[in-house]
Amino acid sequence: MNNLLEVFILSLVPTFEGRYAIVYGIGKGYPLWKTLLAASLGVLLLSLVLPAILPYIDRLMLWLGKTPLENVARLYLYYIERVRRKAHPYVEKWGFLGLTIFVAIPFPGTGVWTGALAAYLLGIEKRMTVPALILGGLLSMAITLVPSLGIFGVS
Repeated sequence: MNNLLEVFILSLVPTFEGRYAIVYGIGKGYPLWKTLLAASLGVLLLSLVLPAILPYIDRLMLWLGKTPLENVARLYLYYIERVRRKAHPYVEKWGFLGLTIFVAIPFPGTGVWTGALAAYLLGIEKRMTVPALILGGLLSMAITLVPSLGIFGVS
């Protein structure tokens, strides 16, 4: 059970997410089905929760900007601008598919966290955002799973 919890918690960490949580679980020798289940649950939870809470994070950062923690707010705003620049070409041109691909690419600075933020910043409706995050997160896991298992001679 602890193995499942470790992988699940790692799947919630920004930039790590399910894609690298499965690599961790496989590397530790955890059962594949448990690793995939735990990481998938993390992707599902993030995909459902993040689009709902992002407006509240914005309000919190605006408030922090007027406190001694204004540097935290400034860092957040820097990150937001970076996300907007990175994701905009994908989402603007391809819509749902673009957001899905952006989330699925297993590189730092992409993924469910960044995809949810990009969708929020670009005003994409939650009914389109949530399925794109889930599908992209699961595709990202599949992309990293293949070399993790040594399929196609890559390891």
